[in-house]
Amino acid sequence: MKTCFFGGAFDPPHIGHLSIAQSIIKWGNFDKIIFIPSYKSTHKSDNFSSIYHRINMLKLIVKNKSFLEFSMIDIERKCITYTIDTIRELKQIYPLEKQIFFLVGSDSILNFHKWKNYKSILNSCQIIVAPRPKFEIDKISKEIKSKIIVAKVPLSNISSTEINDRIKKNLPITNYVTKEIENYIISNLI
Repeated sequence: MKTCFFGGAFDPPHIGHLSIAQSIIKWGNFDKIIFIPSYKSTHKSDNFSSIYHRINMLKLIVKNKSFLEFSMIDIERKCITYTIDTIRELKQIYPLEKQIFFLVGSDSILNFHKWKNYKSILNSCQIIVAPRPKFEIDKISKEIKSKIIVAKVPLSNISSTEINDRIKKNLPITNYVTKEIENYIISNLI
């Protein structure tokens, strides 16, 4: 089986995440995408939603989609999550995977040189980048650029930050999240 692991906060998981996952499956001929929500990101301020709510929303995203799953490996650590530790653990959990494919958004790759042991990450797995509009690969160092693959998938301009801003301002989020996620957010007063 060929699996791609999709790391992020997923706070909240949105239509862009779902669209990227579906496009990456086709583009990379993957059998499955596994979302890996972070417990606490080292690169962002506190999450908008609690871990409990992010997990419940991911359950809604993957429900009835055999090609999608999510993993609790980062959350189970209950501490700041480093991608290198996640990659090492994935290699132990999935020993039959010939190669670990790890998907990140283009907003994350711009600061990849600041990630803990970023060179080890590049040598331990294949980083796939899901580009966003206005993504400029030339802003990435040659060292990193030579070791990543930018997926040729439809661009998504939806961001969790924008959704959370809209929620704070009581603006609709209908075009940003699935109906199930919208209902969950409304019913749980997130």
